Amino acid sequence: MKETVLITGASSGIGLELAKCFAADGCRLVLVARNTEALEELAKELRRAHDVEAIVLTADLSLPETPKRIFADLSARKITVDVLVNNAGFGANGAFAEVSLPRQLEMLQVNIASLTELTGLFLPGMIERKRGGILNVGSVAGFMPGPGMAVYFATKAFVLSFTEALAEELIGTGLNVSVLCPGATESNFSNVARGTKSRQLKTPKMTSEAVAILGHRAFRKGRVTAVTGISNKLFVFMTRIFPRQFPRKIAGVFNRTND
Repeated sequence: MKETVLITGASSGIGLELAKCFAADGCRLVLVARNTEALEELAKELRRAHDVEAIVLTADLSLPETPKRIFADLSARKITVDVLVNNAGFGANGAFAEVSLPRQLEMLQVNIASLTELTGLFLPGMIERKRGGILNVGSVAGFMPGPGMAVYFATKAFVLSFTEALAEELIGTGLNVSVLCPGATESNFSNVARGTKSRQLKTPKMTSEAVAILGHRAFRKGRVTAVTGISNKLFVFMTRIFPRQFPRKIAGVFNRTND
């Protein structure tokens, strides 16, 4: 039986590339995002390239009612989700007191609340069927505090901790649970987070395709935590051996922008 994979934030970036990875496995895709036109274009491409079923589901995960609506919609259509890919998320650059509070709360809703609720809705069925799993897209940001993007870094710390705990709880169930932790990536993320601002510190970026391939491979192999890139792995290692003020200072420098 073919797997059905639900991917949030599938209209661009890492989510789009993960959709291609799972389509190459022959999976049926449920593509979720706000941009209907982009989802329809991706669905056509996946059907043509891989001869798979691709279902478009337009949804806004910043709305608290959306996870239940997605679950109810798919249940009514008798679509069973085997793999949930929680990729949707965004950041906002700037000091906490300077970024609008509604924007920060919206970030918590998308990056934490919706991710948690979707997991809670779909996971019991996976456990009962003893197949499938969860792939959460976190970030290297989850390993440290992030001055200049305080709430975003904190949300990714939640994703990292939640996924690792979940993986331990689900040992022996037949499910794979992974968290993909990329660093700087070529995607639309920076445009959303910083708008017209640019970072003072320029760093190399991995392509969304390369990040997605590594994340997909890690999930299939049952690896719990997948940090992409040698430099990111080195930095994560340094956060474990240096005092906490070291990564905090580095992250603050990294998040500075040219206003």
